[in-house]
Amino acid sequence: MGEVENTTDYLYYEIFEDILHVKDTYSKKTQIEPLTVVQVVAALIYSITCLLGLLGNGLVIAIIFKMKKSVTTIWFLNLAAADFLFNVFLPLNIAYTAMGFHWVFGRDMCKVNSLLLNLNMYTSVFLLTTISFDRCILVVFPVQSQKHRTPTIAWLVCILIWVIGFLMSSPSLVFRDTTILHDRILCFHNFSLSSSPNNTGLGTQRHKIVTTIRFLIGFILPMIIITGCYITIIFRLKKNRLAKSKKPLRIIVTIITTFFLCWCPYHALHLLETDHHSVPQTVFEIGLPLVTAIAASNSCMNPILYVFMGQDFKKFQVTILSRLANALTEDTLNSVHSFSRKSVTKASSITEKESILL
Repeated sequence: MGEVENTTDYLYYEIFEDILHVKDTYSKKTQIEPLTVVQVVAALIYSITCLLGLLGNGLVIAIIFKMKKSVTTIWFLNLAAADFLFNVFLPLNIAYTAMGFHWVFGRDMCKVNSLLLNLNMYTSVFLLTTISFDRCILVVFPVQSQKHRTPTIAWLVCILIWVIGFLMSSPSLVFRDTTILHDRILCFHNFSLSSSPNNTGLGTQRHKIVTTIRFLIGFILPMIIITGCYITIIFRLKKNRLAKSKKPLRIIVTIITTFFLCWCPYHALHLLETDHHSVPQTVFEIGLPLVTAIAASNSCMNPILYVFMGQDFKKFQVTILSRLANALTEDTLNSVHSFSRKSVTKASSITEKESILL
């Protein structure tokens, strides 16, 4: 696309999904207001996320490859792989932010980068939902679940998740585009598929559809399932008096709260963005880069929330690798499996090393 001039249309350009509004009125160009503080904060969050994400998820992947593959380790491996892939491409967005939203990596890379980042969002959310559902089934039906809970089925579920995640992310290949504005190359979502303002009606409809679907499938539905699963686990543990301490409950609350805090502002602000005329422009200019950075930070929190917090470090060796290895294999709800052993001794031996992962 060429340089956009003489139009009152809004251009949507993003850091991943960060949509900032730039209004270019007729022949007079309006300079983009510098967002120095926002850029610095967003770039800092991305940098920390990238460093911790590559390290944490890299350790998880390296350790799991040396372990015997179980259902639990398969979930961990795919979750870590999705987050690791996300963090591999974070430097591109760090550069984009630090350079004042100037994309120098080409149109094709703009599409691919957005596709991979959205793929991470969907696969991570779907995997976290699957893990929650798996934990719930394992607690509610500790014996019966073992008949169908096999590594082969787990791999098939993971493949399905990646395929669905790719399909859900494919709009990036269609609508992602680059354009020149005020000597800057913008990587943005061109929902109208044209630089002409005559297509803004259709573009607005597409924008609302894509955003709404992402909100419902990528946040609301998973959040309902995750919350429902952990509420069921809590009641099950209390009913059978299997929880010996309040620690599992604290971990559950932390997982749900972190998921909500990371992704709720992101989706909420993007929903407001579909009707941006009713909201001050500065809200999006300042808010969207920040909430997207916070959402991205969830990719480095997963190893902490789903591995390290699930264990009592006082019982482990001092090295991080030993703690991580124990976290991926040791049962964090031994009382549940004690209950299962009382019911069927043979079935319990299969699940002895499976992590409940609260």
